[in-house]
Amino acid sequence: MSSSKNIIDTTDTNGLTKAVQSYIKKKYNISPEHPWHQYPDYATFKELYSQKWFAIIMSVSGKKLGLPTDDEIPIINVKADPEIIMMMGRTPGFMPGYHMNKRNWLTILLDGTVELEQVTARIDDSYKMIADTPTRRIYEAVKKIPKGKVATYGQVAEMAGDRKMARAVGNALHKNPDHDSIPCHRVVNSKGELAEAFVFGGVNMQEKFLYEEGVTVINGKVDLKRFGMK
Repeated sequence: MSSSKNIIDTTDTNGLTKAVQSYIKKKYNISPEHPWHQYPDYATFKELYSQKWFAIIMSVSGKKLGLPTDDEIPIINVKADPEIIMMMGRTPGFMPGYHMNKRNWLTILLDGTVELEQVTARIDDSYKMIADTPTRRIYEAVKKIPKGKVATYGQVAEMAGDRKMARAVGNALHKNPDHDSIPCHRVVNSKGELAEAFVFGGVNMQEKFLYEEGVTVINGKVDLKRFGMK
């Protein structure tokens, strides 16, 4: 198996930084954002549903990192378990989060000290920490509702792992970031009634979406025996 040294020149810090960004784009389809005008090269990466950062790339003076150089050193900050931070913080190329909560963030040098595979492994762990949330599980459950069928909030909660969080389902769907991939119009209450304030345009839009998929709505209600997901 080829190592990262066969793929990129790890002495080329710009190349390593680009390789990391390319990895995130290819695996998670997430492009960098550049929120700070005064630091145009700084890049942040957000998980789609939670909109939380799981990686931040920046360049920092070596002296600020406790290194014996004034040169700018590219680094990446990632989320990590506190025990991992304590353990990795004693390993060359790793340290508690720079300019972040040192209990929850780990800094990795992108100067060639740490190989690409080690960096991407920590990125994957960071992404999982952000992505594995009740909201994420709710959205994944909604994606499983087939076209032409509906499911109740309770059913979605059960598919997401906890039937008791039916109210959380409503809250999550009200903040749905992507109707095209998360068909929240297929979710109704336990009586088959549509939402009073459908997030994508109001009640009539939910009925319109269902009608286009062959689901009959009568007086704002769907017949669960006929159209309910089993």
